[in-house]
Amino acid sequence: METKWLEDFVSLAETRSFSRSAQLRHVTQPAFSRRIQSLEAWAGTDLVDRTSYPTRLTAAGQVLYEQSLELLRSLQTTRSMVRAYRTTGQDTIEFAVPHTLAFTFFPGWLSGLRGHITPIKSKLMASNVHDAVLRMVESSCDVLISYHLANQPIPLDTTHYEMLQLGNEVLSPYVRPNAQGAPKHALPGTAASPLPYLAYSDVAYMGRAVEQMLKQGREPVFLNRIYETDMAESLKAMALEGHGVAFLPESAVRNEVRTGRLVRAGEGYEIVLDIRIYRERKSPRKPKPALEVFWNELRAHQEALNEQPPA
Repeated sequence: METKWLEDFVSLAETRSFSRSAQLRHVTQPAFSRRIQSLEAWAGTDLVDRTSYPTRLTAAGQVLYEQSLELLRSLQTTRSMVRAYRTTGQDTIEFAVPHTLAFTFFPGWLSGLRGHITPIKSKLMASNVHDAVLRMVESSCDVLISYHLANQPIPLDTTHYEMLQLGNEVLSPYVRPNAQGAPKHALPGTAASPLPYLAYSDVAYMGRAVEQMLKQGREPVFLNRIYETDMAESLKAMALEGHGVAFLPESAVRNEVRTGRLVRAGEGYEIVLDIRIYRERKSPRKPKPALEVFWNELRAHQEALNEQPPA
C-alpha cells in the first residue's frame, strides 16, 4: 500500500468527484481510478459507493478516511522531525524549483541579486510544478519558486505561506522557420490540415495553462498532437528539429529566436505567467538564520524595485 493512495482517497472523500480529485492530484482520471481500486484491493472491501451521485464513501470507507487523516498527519510530522537531522548545512538555503525555471530563470535571477543581498549558499531541487509545491507543503525545502496564473493558482494558503513577486514569463508558440524565414507552420491551422502540435502533458502546469488559453481563444485552433512531455526543453528540441509547433517560455528560446532558428508561429496566443517565491511563515523545521536574512533582504530588494518608475 502506498501513501499516495491514501492521499488520493482523502481527496476523493472531500471532493466527492473522481474527475475533480484527479485534476487536483495531477493525474488522469483513469490513473486516479486505478489507484482507488488498488487501495480497495489492499483493504479487501469497497470503500466508495459508485451507485450514488455525487460519490460517497461506504461505511468502511468512512472509517478509513478518518484513520487516513490521522495517519497522514502523523507521517508528515514525523518526516519534518526526521528531516531536521539532514546533513544540509544551516547556512544553505534549499530551493524547490520547476525544471523550466531551474534552467531559464534561477541562474540569472541569483546573479542579479549580487550586490543587493548577502551572498548565500544554495541547493537547487528541480522537479515538475506539482512536486515542487509538494516539497513546500511537506516542509522539505526552504523556499519554492514557481509559476502562477490566476486561473491556475498554486494551492498555498496565504495564512501559512509568505509570497513575493519576482517577475513574469511569457509563453508563446514557436516553430522552426522555412527557407524564407517564415514560420513552417502558422496558427490557427485549418480543420482540413491541423498543425503538428508538440504539447505538454495534460498534468503539467503549463500544459493546463496552454489548453485553457486555446479553448478560450478568439478563434478555433486546429492542432494534431503528435508528441507530449512535461519538459519545455524537450519540446524546444523537437521544435528545433522541425517536428511542429510548441508553446515555450520566451526566456528559454531567446538565443534561438535571435539566431533565427525559431520564430513565432502566430501572434495573439501569448500567456503571461507570474514568477513567485514562497516560504512558510512558521516552519516546523529548525529555524535557519541564513533564510531569515535572505528573505528579509529579498523583500526589501523587491520593494525597492517596485518603487522604481517604469523605464
